[in-house]
Amino acid sequence: MSKTVIELQNIKQNFQVGDETVHALRGVSFSIGEGEFVTIMGTSGSGKSTLLNILGCLDTPTVGEYLLDGISVRTMSKSQRAVLRNHKIGFVFQN
Repeated sequence: MSKTVIELQNIKQNFQVGDETVHALRGVSFSIGEGEFVTIMGTSGSGKSTLLNILGCLDTPTVGEYLLDGISVRTMSKSQRAVLRNHKIGFVFQN
């Protein structure tokens, strides 16, 4: 059994747009073990970028728990997430 590196438990992300609440993520849960490869697929507007921003510690979820290498990310400050991101995450941007 491999070590769990990423664990999401009931992740929800809501955005307020005027008087309306947009539910970008509605209870996403999964775990990724060390050495696993994962693909995130979906139609436009399905929440892929929102999920990736949470996984990359750029945003925090409205509800739910995100553990990165056993560390709870959701309650961290922006500067704490920046330090964690610098030590644990790599980004490849595409144009």
